[in-house]
Amino acid sequence: MPAALRVEGLGCNVIRHLLTLADLTAAEIERIFSIAEDLKAKFEKGLREPLLPGRVMALLFEKPSLRTRVSFEAGITHLGGSSLFLGREVGFGSRESIADFARMLGEYVDVVVVRANRHQTVADLARHCTCSVINGLTDFGHPCQALADLYTIRELIGNLRGRTLAWVGDANNVARSLAVGCGKVGMSMIMATPKPYQFDEKSLTWIRRNAPGLDLTITTDPVEAVRDAVAIYTDVWASMGQESEREARRVEFVPYQVNAELMSHAQKGAFLMHCLPARRGEEVTDEVLDGPQSVVVQQAANRLHAQKGILAWLLAAKA
Repeated sequence: MPAALRVEGLGCNVIRHLLTLADLTAAEIERIFSIAEDLKAKFEKGLREPLLPGRVMALLFEKPSLRTRVSFEAGITHLGGSSLFLGREVGFGSRESIADFARMLGEYVDVVVVRANRHQTVADLARHCTCSVINGLTDFGHPCQALADLYTIRELIGNLRGRTLAWVGDANNVARSLAVGCGKVGMSMIMATPKPYQFDEKSLTWIRRNAPGLDLTITTDPVEAVRDAVAIYTDVWASMGQESEREARRVEFVPYQVNAELMSHAQKGAFLMHCLPARRGEEVTDEVLDGPQSVVVQQAANRLHAQKGILAWLLAAKA
């Protein structure tokens, strides 16, 4: 068996949270990727290194989930820990204040993963919790998804610096996280989005403040966006909580469908990414989603490995 991975942790007196990618430096992202790469290589050889024996993770989900829930639960188990999925019976947000809830929960577990309707809910929980809190998705951001996405691109092409990611579709929570992530790892990002659905000035200010080196281009032309990109990323046109806007959005976004015609304008070797679930026939066609340029299965699988890297980095004491 290979020597155990030495994880440079943060010590027992420091609590770190992952609410957005603004919480991580470029070096910390690279460290998480390095841990993930090591653990994935061992996993593929049938080895599951128990870096976190006895650690307990709680999951608080206000939104439905497949990839986030299963990858986190499997990940903590691979690392030697355990998980608790806390449903409505615990009364999160109803029986007591978030402050009281957070103080008590932090006494029982080592890390909490929260998938919330509002980003402020996660921020409030982290403010009062005595253990690490990870954002598993909010209306503002999806940092774990973005880390897994960037890890996947790194796995496929190597060095990320100087390469370009194209986003085609709504400027949503995933796009916001990817923008900051790209800035921290040295990638450029070009977004093709209808004007009414582009980042507002508040979002752009936040992105520029937290990723000052980001080369970000925003256009309404999907062909322009994909031309120099190594990866073309799309997502649903109406996210969870925007169901009432779906029909209006479909009209606006029809020219932004990722199909064979659009992919033909991308550079040779460019691949398709999607955080899933997809609305086939809307933002992406079956031909592209199931085609040779699609890496969506690898991308989804890497949620497991990237999140193991996050958990190990956040929780492991210095070896």
